[in-house]
Amino acid sequence: MVGWQFWLVAGAICAACAGVLLRARPARADAAPAAVALYRAQLAEIERDLDRGTLHRPEADKLRLEISRRLLAATAGPDAASQTSAQHRLLAGFVLAAVTAAVGGYVWLGAPYYSDLPLQTRIAAAEALRAARPDQATAEAQVTLPPPLTPDADFAVLMSRLRAAVSARPTDTTGLALLARNEASLGNLAAARAAQTALIAARAGAATAQDHADLAEIMIAQAGGYVSPQAEEVLTQALQLEPANTTARYYAGLMMGQVGRYDLGFRMWRPLADGPADAPWMQAYRLQMPDMAARAGVAFDLPAVSGPTDADIAAAAALGEADRAAMITAMVSQLSDRLATEGGPPEDWARLIGALLVLGDTTQANTIRAEAEQVFANDAKALETIRAAAP
Repeated sequence: MVGWQFWLVAGAICAACAGVLLRARPARADAAPAAVALYRAQLAEIERDLDRGTLHRPEADKLRLEISRRLLAATAGPDAASQTSAQHRLLAGFVLAAVTAAVGGYVWLGAPYYSDLPLQTRIAAAEALRAARPDQATAEAQVTLPPPLTPDADFAVLMSRLRAAVSARPTDTTGLALLARNEASLGNLAAARAAQTALIAARAGAATAQDHADLAEIMIAQAGGYVSPQAEEVLTQALQLEPANTTARYYAGLMMGQVGRYDLGFRMWRPLADGPADAPWMQAYRLQMPDMAARAGVAFDLPAVSGPTDADIAAAAALGEADRAAMITAMVSQLSDRLATEGGPPEDWARLIGALLVLGDTTQANTIRAEAEQVFANDAKALETIRAAAP
């Protein structure tokens, strides 16, 4: 049955049900007057039989009670019929309203002309898309990348020397690693890919998972963010060497999302929620993960970005005065802005207070502590955490 046939049949059934309810009537109301006259005559006959002595009083009382009950029901007949009819109209109106709301909601939120998409059908479609997707060369040909950056004079001289050194010693893994990283930072992706490929070849069986992940990342950048079958092969090599490699997991999950396997993409991305915070792909991950989870049918909330850790603050304390102040000021600004706009757990408030104390800003630390105590006024454990940061 095609879509329009279903809606036609369903609409006809609903209209028929409403029509039956509207036309339904109780027992004939015009029979009530005759019944009332009959019952009253029977009551009079009972009184006459009592007077004549042909009927005993206990039996007369029973008959009188039964006939009175029937007389009462007959007298209420028209009102009952009216009430029943009103109930039928109300029920019919409810049925029509419910059907209208259901159809309208489906048209608004659903896809009326789409056929069913069972899980196996969707998986088969995703696998077909994965098998038929363009290769690396085709993807690169379809992408217009921004021009490479122009380095300053000093860096340009260093790059010329590095390229010459690698050309003279093409198997020097240290030089190849530096060249691949710096070419990529300048946007010379073809040169970066060539250097990274040469690095993996030079290391032979000693190439690491990160070496392969870095090569895949360069290839994906060349394709404008698209994960080609060739890049997927490199990612597979990285994950075989190190299943927990975060770079490889991110791009493997990205590929799964691109072919419609959001369930597998979510599984690849789930362990990345807690870091590494400084990864170049982390910002894109945090933007994409909510949609990936929703499409996978999973209720998932990314953890809040935390402020400076105790280790960060300790490291800052070991720096020179100017560097320490600059580092902690940046941390404090970021954390303070987030707590002011989004709030956060008591541990983050405690970190902010501790950072301010390291900076020597006791007044601001006390102000933040007072604000935190108001926020967590009803949470004794949170108050203990906050007060421990500023004894």
